[in-house]
Amino acid sequence: MAKRMRYLPRRPKSTKALNQAPGTVTYVGTKEQAETVLEVIDYNADHFERFNSKSPEDAFQFEAEDRTTWINIDGLSNTAEIEKVGKYYDLHPLIIEDIVNTNQRPKIDEYDDYFFIVAKMLYYREDGRLENEHISIVLGKNYVITFQEAGGDVFEGVRERLSKAKGRIRSRGADYLAYALLDAIVDNYFLVVEEMSDKIETMEENLIHAQPNDDTTLEIQELKRTMLRIRRAVNPLREVVSRLEKIDNELVQQQTINYIKDLYDHLIQVSENIEIYREMTWGLMDMYMTTISNKMNEVMKVLTIMASIFIPLTFLAGLYGMNFEYMPELHYKYSYPALLGIMFFLLMLMLYYFKKKRWM
Repeated sequence: MAKRMRYLPRRPKSTKALNQAPGTVTYVGTKEQAETVLEVIDYNADHFERFNSKSPEDAFQFEAEDRTTWINIDGLSNTAEIEKVGKYYDLHPLIIEDIVNTNQRPKIDEYDDYFFIVAKMLYYREDGRLENEHISIVLGKNYVITFQEAGGDVFEGVRERLSKAKGRIRSRGADYLAYALLDAIVDNYFLVVEEMSDKIETMEENLIHAQPNDDTTLEIQELKRTMLRIRRAVNPLREVVSRLEKIDNELVQQQTINYIKDLYDHLIQVSENIEIYREMTWGLMDMYMTTISNKMNEVMKVLTIMASIFIPLTFLAGLYGMNFEYMPELHYKYSYPALLGIMFFLLMLMLYYFKKKRWM
């Protein structure tokens, strides 16, 4: 069988800290990070500035009306730093709670001065592990803030377009930047689904042409769980983009709405592919059981043929093996070779008959 695949890590079971008031900022996740790292990109059509920092206060200096500021924050376990950012931008306490709760499903909340979007970012790391990362996006008038669990994301293409002034992104506002980030996330959904389809097809070929081993059942079950996690990450984002497409708010310009509609079409395509591959994944176990059953039938067929061949031979051997004194042919000189000849003739006759019937 193919080499065992790496799969999405399991999420924490609890969705919030127990016995705490709503709005309490408690990190729910598995990616502890010692320091919170900020990446700040401030730009417009003629200006570009980019730097990294470990202090949220360094990101608070950019308030020019004619510029857009993107603040990317890596690390959610240091809740005090997250609260500083939330307090400065006047984010609702429930928003801060959802930012650090990695079990929060994709959603969109609309407030007076900003939108809050939650999504799941799927991508392959360098070691081949499929990563499922919680990401939150806050879209304001001239700023976008992204909160990630840890370093590493799918936004390098967006950063390159900003730094090299490629396309229209530098001449558009914060709403277009938020669209570009969501578009990068969805583009990687295509890559993840294509990779999973290759793994499903490879397993199908192995089930048909190779000998299944003891790990086959576990691999199929892990593949099924992985597809369910991908589906759980992608499908709710359709609702988010659909709502964003219909929102009537000055934070989202009509020009950007047209791009969001195209993004929704892409999500529909990804969702349809996921449903197809999910059905294929669920069919792998049936294929595995069918393969095992066919191989067992082949074994039983061979054993049945062998037993059928030896039945008449065993009868003759048993007949002339009876210990009676007065038996025909008992003292005949050629009895033994004649009996062997008859046995050989019966053997060849039965083999010919089985081949003619295509039983072997």
